[in-house]
Amino acid sequence: MHCVMPIKRLLLMVLFGVSIVGCGRTEKRTDAKDVEESLLEKDYINTYFPSEVKPAASKECFSGAYYRKIVSSHDSWVGIEGKVVLPEIEFDSSRDNPEKPAQFMDNPSVYVGGNSEGQETDLGLTWEVIIDENGNVTDDRRAFRPFLRRTAFNPTGQKAIYENAPAVDSFYWYPGDTVTISLRLIEDRKLLFEVEGSRKTFRKKFQCDGYRYDVPAEYKRVNAIDQVGNEGKEVSPTRTVVKASTWLYTSLYRNFQDEILSVPMHQGRYTDMRCPDETYFDISCSGDDMEIGAETIVINGDGI
Repeated sequence: MHCVMPIKRLLLMVLFGVSIVGCGRTEKRTDAKDVEESLLEKDYINTYFPSEVKPAASKECFSGAYYRKIVSSHDSWVGIEGKVVLPEIEFDSSRDNPEKPAQFMDNPSVYVGGNSEGQETDLGLTWEVIIDENGNVTDDRRAFRPFLRRTAFNPTGQKAIYENAPAVDSFYWYPGDTVTISLRLIEDRKLLFEVEGSRKTFRKKFQCDGYRYDVPAEYKRVNAIDQVGNEGKEVSPTRTVVKASTWLYTSLYRNFQDEILSVPMHQGRYTDMRCPDETYFDISCSGDDMEIGAETIVINGDGI
């Protein structure tokens, strides 16, 4: 289903120097100017900041995966955060991996990331092998584990990298778990990546030379069915279904007047991407959900 933008915005009452504190009762403000400034700032948070760059109406899909992405404009953004219920998975049993028969060619992931000066980052959770209670690496994938990826940054010679969190129980999450995933610029060229939920936390500082406070950046969140060995190619047909993944909210971090503010990633702050085609997705959300970047996502490789 498609989501519909609600017809509501904040009503500023500071011109009268009063605020409503209960039905039929008002309280005089002693400093209307302070209240006005506070409400105006709140309005920027929930609507748009002065000179805020609006997101593109559309963007080209990257081939090789089925994915739902929302991505911000290139602007004074310095991070992203969201709370998500991890999806349930129904694999297409005919798409086993010939090189690893216990695994499949389709692999779900839930992640955030960014792009600054052309350096792309993807950080989040992917369905992975684990080390079992006997100390053996499992043949099949059994849990969501954190991963970190960046592309190269040629101006400084920084190389591309991909890594996983250690295969230990404290870094395993499972379908139905609720986790908060965040990525924030904490100093020039350094991002802080965190996953927290189910009384577990993974936290790591990640060196990314393209990210600086004085450089515009974009940030994204993604739900995907990645396909093994298929990057840059057309998606392979599949009956794999990834469902019941609910984002409870999504926020962007913004550098505004030398302060870092957390603001809702509402519908007006992102480009809506459903790749390779919207027919593979069922996106459910209410008008109120759209104000805070919340939605429930189903991805079906066989079509909705």
